[in-house]
Amino acid sequence: MNEESEKEISRRKFFVRLSLGVAGLGAAAAAIPVVSALIAPLLEKKNQQWRTVGKLDDFQTGTTNFVTFINADPKPYAGVTAKSAAWLRRTDQKNFIAFAANCTHLGCPVRWEKEAHLFMCPCHGGVYYADGTVAGGPPPFPLTKYQVRVFNNEVQIKTAPVPITHIGSKSV
Repeated sequence: MNEESEKEISRRKFFVRLSLGVAGLGAAAAAIPVVSALIAPLLEKKNQQWRTVGKLDDFQTGTTNFVTFINADPKPYAGVTAKSAAWLRRTDQKNFIAFAANCTHLGCPVRWEKEAHLFMCPCHGGVYYADGTVAGGPPPFPLTKYQVRVFNNEVQIKTAPVPITHIGSKSV
């Protein structure tokens, strides 16, 4: 009987240790995304690139156009998610302004309402003026601005790795 109780205790110890080991592995697996999200911005280089979105003649003064481009740090497995988008407006002969196509509230895609001269977010009713500032709804910040240049008769947007983080109303 004494031998059986020793086996029982060792079996119990085995299952306790097994349970603790499985729980520890589960906790480690759950912690990996959290830890990587915390340290990734510290390790990631600020890779920004100029991407051509069209010829100068493709855009009329005063119009706002939806343009797409490959982001600055596409992953080999990204597929269509490597593409980013912006709203590009030609303000005069050689100057443009570009806004990220995503709401600063929760990242939903905003659309340009030509007649109203407003950017509208369909998800939670966010509204932005033509200059990207918040007109109403829940967005906490203005639309993120991209730097734009004209180079060799091509319009280019300076891209940044996705996701674009928003700090106040800074441009990327």
